[in-house]
Amino acid sequence: MNTVVLIVLIAAIALLVVLALGLRASRRRDNEELHDRFGSEWDRTVGQAESRKDRRQAEHELADRAETRDQLDIRPLGVEARQQYSQQWRDAQARFVDAPQDALGEAESLLDQVMRERGYPVDGFEEQSSLISVDHPDLVENYRAAHELQRRSRGGDTTTEDLRDAMLRYRSLFEELLSPA
Repeated sequence: MNTVVLIVLIAAIALLVVLALGLRASRRRDNEELHDRFGSEWDRTVGQAESRKDRRQAEHELADRAETRDQLDIRPLGVEARQQYSQQWRDAQARFVDAPQDALGEAESLLDQVMRERGYPVDGFEEQSSLISVDHPDLVENYRAAHELQRRSRGGDTTTEDLRDAMLRYRSLFEELLSPA
């Protein structure tokens, strides 16, 4: 009788070890997929985590972003819309010389219009930037920096060079959002 109990106990422990190793491998694979999908945004979000708990929370945050994004119907713009938006962007850039702050506000508004038409929600900057980070992880930092410069410019706390930098940063995301792919 003791031998049977011992065998069952050893089998149960072995099964638990196998399940734990499988769970760990699955989690590692999921994290690798998130890392591949988010690239530099992974490094920014997870890399700032100071503890194992913070790292797990950051990983869950990225997984939640990806899940939310995957539920959206993001679509490319048609040729006519791309041409129209490109012209509006050129007009905003041309106005930058005489009214840089106004041109920057126009650029931000134009980005919102493009995002809305493509299917991104544009109700708040934080939601926008987190969803953009899923599809454009290497450009979202430009978007965040430009938005912060735009916000600071409203209080007069920026130079013309800061505004130019913000405009260039917005343009990098704008061009990516306009691409047909």
